[in-house]
Amino acid sequence: MSLIGRHLTAQTVAPVTTQGAAWSPEPWIEDLHQMQRTLTTSYANLQWLIDVRQVNLASLVDDAEARLRSAGSDVEARAVLDRLLRKIDDGHVELEWPKPSAPARALSAGAVSDTEFCRAIGFVVRPGAVSVTAGLKGYLALDSNQTIPAGLVTIAGRRIGVLRIGVFMPEFSPALCVEAVRTLGLPLTSSCADACRDTIETLAYARLTALLEDRIRRLTASGASILMVDITNNGGGSEWAEAVARMMSSRALVSERVGFVRGSHWARHWETVVDTLRQYAATASREDTRLLERWAAQADAARRQAEAHCPASGGCEWLGRAGYATGLVGSATDSTFRGKPWGPTVFSPAEFSYRDGLWTGPLLVLVDQGTFSAAEEFAAVLQDNHAAFIVGARTGGAGCGHTDGGTPTVLTHSGATLEVPDCARFRLDGSNEVNGVIPDYLLPWRADDGARFRAQLLQRAMPEILRQMQRRRVRAIDH
Repeated sequence: MSLIGRHLTAQTVAPVTTQGAAWSPEPWIEDLHQMQRTLTTSYANLQWLIDVRQVNLASLVDDAEARLRSAGSDVEARAVLDRLLRKIDDGHVELEWPKPSAPARALSAGAVSDTEFCRAIGFVVRPGAVSVTAGLKGYLALDSNQTIPAGLVTIAGRRIGVLRIGVFMPEFSPALCVEAVRTLGLPLTSSCADACRDTIETLAYARLTALLEDRIRRLTASGASILMVDITNNGGGSEWAEAVARMMSSRALVSERVGFVRGSHWARHWETVVDTLRQYAATASREDTRLLERWAAQADAARRQAEAHCPASGGCEWLGRAGYATGLVGSATDSTFRGKPWGPTVFSPAEFSYRDGLWTGPLLVLVDQGTFSAAEEFAAVLQDNHAAFIVGARTGGAGCGHTDGGTPTVLTHSGATLEVPDCARFRLDGSNEVNGVIPDYLLPWRADDGARFRAQLLQRAMPEILRQMQRRRVRAIDH
């Protein structure tokens, strides 16, 4: 379904300035009203903002307009719009301010290494991602690998395997790109077009998945009886999060239901799904054709929902509803769609070569206020299926993000790009994932705590966490 995580790039449109002329708030007020129109017509979490957050959007806009009229410069006006978004406080509602366009860097023969090539196409080390679990007393790292750090620690007599997943995508691990480039034997003398980058990304995901599988198997062989997965400060990523959840659960997971903003964007999305499935059906086996036609009919019904406009004033449900976070299929084994080229169209984890249930023991997942988007999806699907014990602080609250590139709005005056989510994921209890994932065991972590102090608080709580996790597991077995 291509439900993308946190937006990582910025527009490079030159901003409009009023240097040399008397400053006027009117162009900025026009941008403000353009933002308001986008929020009231294209924002997936509008009803959540009104009903759950109890935010009066019209009042926020009125306040922002008054502040703009009192402003005296572009800098002050920009601060007003940033303040408006902080009041909305949705991890996927973002203003990306324009930056001067940087000249494209040519990749000429002999001038670029594979590392520089990978950096040029967006594979960069993510700064500031520190593991909390590495600070636990007695922690022993498996090795020096930093793509997915892993180790062992013994607490209250229990040998615990530890994994740190800093992000659910390979783009922050340049080594994966370098390995892919060398495997493919790509020349480093020209730019890398979309098809080239897709090929590199596919190999990088394959290597990332294989690395995670190796970590789980090695921790199991080392005698770990509990697996602790640290996704604190994990800003999200891609659908790979759903595959990872299934690698760490012996239970058959059912993904969250999805809601989508009615309109042309999702109508095109569902139309593309219909066309893709029917093209595959034309040459598939009789059994597969029957399935593909059934899913195509479901996608076509979703397309009709997307085309049925629902005014902000009510009269129908704000969001259309169809499918799951994983696509039209919410639960399947790793082999269900193996060898089926259309598999990822109906079940996104089928894009990756993963194996179900590599870990079969108790699973503990650490989250905090810096856990967003696809990382929240990972925690939510495990919690809703009673497949993991979630520990830490309530997650940041980004939920579902952008499909097929999203629906960006470029503001006419400033050139800033307003991004709003066009989809929502709904938990087992019907709540919107944008609420944030509330842990089963809350730790007194604050967003500005250092990793060392967080580790101390976690260490102190671990005996009780293990007791509660065991009681929860015993009750589940009894039922």
